[in-house]
Amino acid sequence: MRGFSHASVINEFEALTKDAGRLQRETLREILEQNGEAEYLHNFDLGGRTDPDSFKACIPLVTHSDLEPYIQRIADGDTSPVLTGKPITSISLSSGTTQGKPKLLPFNDALIHSTMQIYRTSFAFRNREYPIGNGKALQFIYSSKQAKTKGGLTATTATTNVYRSEQFKHTMKDIRSQCCSPDEVIFGPDFQQSLYCHLLCGLIYSDEVQIVSSTFAHSLVHAFRTFEQAWEELCTDIREGVLSSRITVPSMRAAVSKLLNPNPGLADSIHNKCSRLSNWYGVIPALWPNAKYVYGIMTGSMEPYLNKLRHYAGSLPLMSADYGSSEGWIGANVNPSLPPEMATFAVLPNLGYYEFIPLEKPEGPETENGTASTIHYVEAEPEGLTEVEVGKQYEVVVTNFTGLYRYRLGDIVRIAGFRNSTPELQFVCRRSLMLSINIDKNTEKDLQLAVEAAAKLLAEENLEVVDFTSHVDTSTETGHYVVFWELSSDAAEEVLRSCCNCLDLSFVDAGYVGSRKAGAIGALELRVVPRGTFQKISDHYIRLGGAMSQFKTPRCVGLSNTEVLQILCRNVTASYFSTAYSM
Repeated sequence: MRGFSHASVINEFEALTKDAGRLQRETLREILEQNGEAEYLHNFDLGGRTDPDSFKACIPLVTHSDLEPYIQRIADGDTSPVLTGKPITSISLSSGTTQGKPKLLPFNDALIHSTMQIYRTSFAFRNREYPIGNGKALQFIYSSKQAKTKGGLTATTATTNVYRSEQFKHTMKDIRSQCCSPDEVIFGPDFQQSLYCHLLCGLIYSDEVQIVSSTFAHSLVHAFRTFEQAWEELCTDIREGVLSSRITVPSMRAAVSKLLNPNPGLADSIHNKCSRLSNWYGVIPALWPNAKYVYGIMTGSMEPYLNKLRHYAGSLPLMSADYGSSEGWIGANVNPSLPPEMATFAVLPNLGYYEFIPLEKPEGPETENGTASTIHYVEAEPEGLTEVEVGKQYEVVVTNFTGLYRYRLGDIVRIAGFRNSTPELQFVCRRSLMLSINIDKNTEKDLQLAVEAAAKLLAEENLEVVDFTSHVDTSTETGHYVVFWELSSDAAEEVLRSCCNCLDLSFVDAGYVGSRKAGAIGALELRVVPRGTFQKISDHYIRLGGAMSQFKTPRCVGLSNTEVLQILCRNVTASYFSTAYSM
């Protein structure tokens, strides 16, 4: 990247993290001074004090529902200092996959600054281990629809707010120039057309591509599943130099057509490589021979896609992107050589003020295999950034420049170690994503492990789970878990019955096992849905204003998520109940 000094960025990071405690106090003071006139702070009698002790004594821990009335006032046009000293310029929308509808969050220039700092930091560390020149990046990134709030503010995803900002465009112009696709593709109004054009532009620049990336691992897997279906049409476009008729958006069609010239040699090369691939293993390095790595968020709800992504990536390393949320950034991946399952994120102590609620496991019975429950936590008082202990788990609390004060992010992290005096976090799970009926508590990670165990039975039949989610069905007197599977192909009934039993036995939480044996929780149900069902779910979220690059499959669909539950239930083709506890 031209004009970018990796060494100076790394030196800056090292300096920032050597005295994280002092920098945290300075950052909190700066946040409170900038927002000293905010109504929210006056409501709690902070009285202009900016020290951590006064802040914690006066300001309560909150969730989004506590701040929602304030944010709604801003969205409706209240320009007084509600949450921040300066007016909020736009609204960010969360993905909406947890509660079924997007959350409204304040957005301002501070988030653009933090995005650039996070990007520069992680890029510098990546480039030190995997040097790249001035080549291209095949980036599957997408804008989302923009709406106007009642008060006239733009409401869109956080990534779109960043991409469209003039500050980001100017400062990151060298990075943007590396993208194979023109802006008309990134900001195109039709996701499927943008995806096709991303693939085509990537193939046009196939020898120059050094990075293959997207915001989430899911988007990468979806892109190459699409490639499996569209590769021959893409070859035809390249051979003839004429863009497929499926691209109907005029601006997108014009921009991509400028890049497209008849190239029979390249088309033949792509066709020959694809024809020789075994079940698409290693398609990425085969078609982009100079790619150094595959990059995107690969932790949490993205982990289930890693096996398929590794299949497409072949020998190329997978690298997890940084740790953040729609609310703001937290940490950078400064250990890029670690596999995604072990990825850690060093907290940048000048982006916000961070607290961590210790989550202790109480003493109690263990499960039959000797593993204590992973989510029966007792909360303690929040600790500061430099006070956390290695190996312990915490819930993250954020105070930042956008008007979020002691905001419970809902993420559970483990302290993997320290980089200088700042902690390195490992993402564990979302606290709110939980299967629970009685005294049982199973997390998103517990569900993932159960699905992985049962999927091994499918692998013996050369089948795989394309995607999955779950639901707690309490419509009958004895509630039970429901797991929805979309499979790569049809499976025999006896195999699916075995998978259902395996799923049930793989939930090892003591509360679940005890409740199943006592009959307080009914038999787990496996429901199979046809190919394309989870695409209908992502289409639903995109219609709500989301972006595909921000989409995360909801792993636990509650009753409040009515439309997604209806999509799933309408498409069930087979259902099986576990007999594991009645044998």
